[in-house]
Amino acid sequence: MRYSFKLRLGLLLTVFGMLMAAYAYRLIQLQVVNPRTSSATTGTYTYDTRVTAARGEILDRNGNVLVTNRASYDLIITGYALFNSESPNESLRQLARLCRERGITYTDHLPVTRVKPYEYETANYSSTWNSYFRDFLRQNDWDADVSAAQLIKLMRSRFRIPNDWSDEDVRDVLGLRYELDLRNYSSLPTYTLLSDVDATQLAELMELNIPGMQVLASTVREYNTTCAAHILGRTAAMSPEEWEIYKEKGYAMDAFVGKEGLEKAFEEELHGTDGVLRTTVDREGNIIAQYYAVEPKAGANVETTIDVNYQRVAEDALEHYILDLRENGVGAKHEGQDAEGGAVVMLEVKTGAVLASASYPTFNISTFSQDYNKLLQEKYSPMFNRALMQAYPPGSTYKMVTAIAALDNNIITRNFTVEDEGIYTRFEEQGYAPQCYLWTSSKQTHGIINCAEALAVSCNYFFYEVGWRTGEELMDQTAKALGLGEPTGVELPETTGWRANEETKRELYSDPGLQVFTYGDLIAMAIGQSENRFSPLQLAVYTAAVANRGTRYKATFLNRIISADYQELRYEMKPTVASQLNATNESWNVCEEGMRMAVSDPSGTANKVFGDYPIAVCAKTGTAQHGADGSDNASFVCYAPADDPQIAIAIYVEKGAQGGALGEIAKAIFDAYFANEGGNDTVLPENSMN
Repeated sequence: MRYSFKLRLGLLLTVFGMLMAAYAYRLIQLQVVNPRTSSATTGTYTYDTRVTAARGEILDRNGNVLVTNRASYDLIITGYALFNSESPNESLRQLARLCRERGITYTDHLPVTRVKPYEYETANYSSTWNSYFRDFLRQNDWDADVSAAQLIKLMRSRFRIPNDWSDEDVRDVLGLRYELDLRNYSSLPTYTLLSDVDATQLAELMELNIPGMQVLASTVREYNTTCAAHILGRTAAMSPEEWEIYKEKGYAMDAFVGKEGLEKAFEEELHGTDGVLRTTVDREGNIIAQYYAVEPKAGANVETTIDVNYQRVAEDALEHYILDLRENGVGAKHEGQDAEGGAVVMLEVKTGAVLASASYPTFNISTFSQDYNKLLQEKYSPMFNRALMQAYPPGSTYKMVTAIAALDNNIITRNFTVEDEGIYTRFEEQGYAPQCYLWTSSKQTHGIINCAEALAVSCNYFFYEVGWRTGEELMDQTAKALGLGEPTGVELPETTGWRANEETKRELYSDPGLQVFTYGDLIAMAIGQSENRFSPLQLAVYTAAVANRGTRYKATFLNRIISADYQELRYEMKPTVASQLNATNESWNVCEEGMRMAVSDPSGTANKVFGDYPIAVCAKTGTAQHGADGSDNASFVCYAPADDPQIAIAIYVEKGAQGGALGEIAKAIFDAYFANEGGNDTVLPENSMN
């Protein structure tokens, strides 16, 4: 009897314990795991809203904030309060109509065209949104192959849309009902109707007094500079293709991501971790309780190598030069009045840090979205980043390659001379007799000339002969080691261009069997023509490598990555050697002497601009043929100071006619740099790192 009582008591306690465990499990499910609940007895509803984390700031190397965030407001809609009101469909119709009248654009993801005849637009949405659409059909027991027109009829019936409504009103409200319906059985966050609503629109929309519509504080990108539009980039909503990538990284479907430039290059550093705001409302939509279930974490700050002061000088000088050139031309013949675009790149010689990267024409990144269609139509493609993405023939700025290859391999010496006869006749019998530029312009020659002198006056005749003696392979190896036709390592998209050689010729002419690299190719290669094509950034890296006597650094836009509160250093750029050309001291000495003479010698091609400059500059000018009508392209590279190089500059102007005249742009940049002794006062935000 006693044993039987204990047994019954034990069974009773076991059952009671199981019931309590089941109750506790259900409570956790309702309040923690899936908190979107409503209670018929309390008349409340709890839902989660994703709170977008503030994106990290982008700064220049001195701490000047280039891109930041400003406060904004989003409008969200929760279905609980809306569908407990008297006429939810009418409320949504008023909302949609006001948006149409005010030109306010919002997005719904119902994959059906907005006008008859109705057709599906699933191709415009990501696989995830299409998956949600299939879930919607299943939840309503509708066939997966239902036609778009039939779907609209079914939705009208299910959501009880009045028959006397216009087609426009019907489609708008069905789109909104679709978005809200999805939230009932999916993991989608609360429906955000509008982001970054301006004050006037916000006031008008809130005057509708629609149940369940609330204002949520947020942030949007703001630009503190009109400079560096091609470098900074922008953010926007993800494309379907981008969503397939970013969903694996935990991004929300409606997250904004970097589209170009630094915004895209450092997307994962700048992008924060979104928070979760848990809200409980009553049937009228009044907030009863609200707290962060997950605190949002702002993204890290990216400090770039760009110096906004030098960037501004470079952009202004480039623009002024090209506009003046179009109006007045250059030289006695006023060439260059057909000048198109151009680019300037300024590098720190001993680190590879990009201090400025300018492309002209440019645009206002702050108004990019509004200006987009106009920008597409503008002449000279202002959205195109010429500094990184355009490969140009370098012209005579290539001649240091030819000189170093010949000197380092003992093909010529410092004292080796050539007599310039104006017309190079070595291949005259084969029908090829190129002329020196001086001969074509004035029927004069440079006479007997050595390597340094040939660099100073840019004598093509000298380099025809030296190129023929040196050969394609040695010049190509030297050009490669100095970074020409090679990736610079920079974090943004770039063209690597290509070097003139047999392999390039076969690829360009789509003929794998082509083995002939002719004498014409060879001597044109020696003066930077033939198939040589390099970006202004590559020319700057190459010039810095020459200044460094063969040490080429990886180019970079990244200086440091710092935590959102500026208290933690997460990354600091360290110079990285990309390649090393171990040429003889004599080779470097002759190049330096020739580039210095281009400035100091009265006959030097850069003497007019830098002849009396207080800082010793080494420079090389270039004029490049491009195979199209109009003036020749113009190029210019330089570094300074000559005895301890700190910065290198490359400049290129399409149809700029004469490379030497581009020195005016470099001079403006040197003036800014040396007036400041190579640095600026650091202006970091409050509570920032030292």
